[in-house]
Amino acid sequence: MRQQSRLLAAAACTILLLTGATACNRGTGEPVVGLITKTDTNPFFVTMKSGAQQAAEQEAVDLQTFAGKIDGDNEAQVQAIENLISFGAKGFLITPNDSQAIVPSIDRAREADMLVIALDTPVDPADAVDATFATDNFEAGRLIGQWAKAKFVADGTQARIAMLDLNPNQVSVDVQRDQGFLEGFGIDVADPARIGDETDPRIAGHDVTDGNEEGGRTAMENLLQKDPSINLVYTINEPAAAGAYEALKAAGKEQGVTIVSVDGGCPGVDNVAAGVIGATSMQFPIKMAQLGVEAIAQYAKDGTRPQNTAGKNFVDTGVDLITDDPQPGVEAKDSAWGKQNCWG
Repeated sequence: MRQQSRLLAAAACTILLLTGATACNRGTGEPVVGLITKTDTNPFFVTMKSGAQQAAEQEAVDLQTFAGKIDGDNEAQVQAIENLISFGAKGFLITPNDSQAIVPSIDRAREADMLVIALDTPVDPADAVDATFATDNFEAGRLIGQWAKAKFVADGTQARIAMLDLNPNQVSVDVQRDQGFLEGFGIDVADPARIGDETDPRIAGHDVTDGNEEGGRTAMENLLQKDPSINLVYTINEPAAAGAYEALKAAGKEQGVTIVSVDGGCPGVDNVAAGVIGATSMQFPIKMAQLGVEAIAQYAKDGTRPQNTAGKNFVDTGVDLITDDPQPGVEAKDSAWGKQNCWG
């Protein structure tokens, strides 16, 4: 019966939105909580949605989910927020596609007394939301940078580094992982808030991947044409890493190049075990989503707002380095542990 009432309420709500009504009650008797992800295809966000759904059942809230069509689709996220305002939602979780452009919509939601929590990717400015539940993305990058530095020192090899980033928009998660890696490797990042202004000759170049396998392959092909001596590849995430490996394999260079990444998805951990990825930093998207839903449910009950992790301007949901090639002085777990704790 509860599912039937939800479907009837959703149908009624859709009619109201299509006819231009400015308010809509879901009619389930449960607080409405929204989840707005960058896309609904990336395994990271699919896992996040699953975690939010589990928490919503436990907290007895009405979860409404939305996603951009592609990574970078701000307009779809703007429309999702407008829908949630019409639904009378108590709050929502969002992984922003554009950390700055989404802020005016978030402002409107907060003016409507909604609790807004950013997941994984901070907004800009960070205090435009009530809280951010995220991996410490700078730390995630720093860990793979430290690991790569130790490995190249141990091997006595000079690095030629390809940087496979997300997109040209300089979004916070992209910048933090990129700059964390470079700092961990011991490279002067110049402006830590900007990708690509370094002058270190070890960097062969930057290219963008859109965070997917096809983009990773194309970016790797481009950089190999520029510098065939590349022997270390930083990738924004594991789908991009998989694409980079395919490009390296096609060029006959897969044995001589080390790839590092961030995610901790099960396919990525499998690639660590297979030697495709040398090391990856594992995130915990289920934990992000579950904690976020719990926080909005608590806010709906008594108005309590979440508190940041001590010493940070966000709630840190943790990160662990996964590798089967441990290096001195760099704490890590192996792929067997990673397989037990991976997602996707």
